[in-house]
Amino acid sequence: MSTIAEKGGGAFHGIKLLLCENPLPPIDEAIEAAKAELPLSNYYTEAYSEPLRQMIAKQAGVPERLIHINAGSELILRQIFQRLGQRVHLLSPTYALFPEIADSYTETRLRPEEDFAFDLNQLEIPAGTTLTVIVNPNNPNGGTFDMAPLPCLLERHPDAFFLVDEAFIGMAGQSVAHWVPHYPNLIVTRTLSKAHSLAGFRVGYAVLPPRLADDLNRGNDAYPLARVSQAAALSTLRNEELIHNRALMLRGWARELAAQLVELGVKTFPSETYFFLADFSPFDASRLAEQLKAHNILIKPLGDPLLGPGYMRVTTALPEDNARFVAVLRQMLSGGRSLWARS
Repeated sequence: MSTIAEKGGGAFHGIKLLLCENPLPPIDEAIEAAKAELPLSNYYTEAYSEPLRQMIAKQAGVPERLIHINAGSELILRQIFQRLGQRVHLLSPTYALFPEIADSYTETRLRPEEDFAFDLNQLEIPAGTTLTVIVNPNNPNGGTFDMAPLPCLLERHPDAFFLVDEAFIGMAGQSVAHWVPHYPNLIVTRTLSKAHSLAGFRVGYAVLPPRLADDLNRGNDAYPLARVSQAAALSTLRNEELIHNRALMLRGWARELAAQLVELGVKTFPSETYFFLADFSPFDASRLAEQLKAHNILIKPLGDPLLGPGYMRVTTALPEDNARFVAVLRQMLSGGRSLWARS
């Protein structure tokens, strides 16, 4: 799956069951804050988005110098891979961007028969690895890792960097951002696109060791965010309790949707986020996706050849949209000879 497909449906206005987009709009406080900044859009923000940097540093428990902000975390990930991505080690399946932007990579495969769970104590890093990537919660299955073994890995491999992508940490999981000041080879990236519903505002940030943070801040536009984006981000971060409560609701919707798919004979895997992996075998996920789009429902097959053609990543939509998706899917699967795996 390309990262363009990963981003969502663009101008598609039907039911979206794609990973990147939270079905809930930004909180009211963020919308009002953005509106208030619109008349001031002829002015830049503070350099390096200083008010947002200060807030993030305080919440993460790290010095402000270690924070780098950019217009979406993908730009930051690309910057990091440009510097450190010569030989990357991935825990796969993983975010589709990483295999695309690594110069070369090796994999530790997460196994469906183990529900894609993995003990980081068992992680073996190949010699010569420049960057190991751990996505927590993991994309595309939505499970979390116990991060307690990470300090031992950092100390055992001092010449390799470890990137922990916490894009979905607002949904679940143990953040390690506060460990960055203590380990010179630890990087943490985050985004406000997911649990915080600010995908269209494009706000991402990283917590990095001092030299790398300085490098990224020097090499980037000092004014990376629009005024409306910065205002929405500040307002959202001031209301984390609202975000937490919404995350609980989203997880509940996802669990209900997964249970409904199980009733249709679909295999689903445990998740702690608002998305989950499903195996529609013996049906072909690509053909399912094509026919669902004809019903104004947008979803993407996973496209991992080692897992097979039946896998799909499913994101909860609003409950009424989930009900529509399940109804259409029930009809398709009940008479779906044309949806069997390709000959």
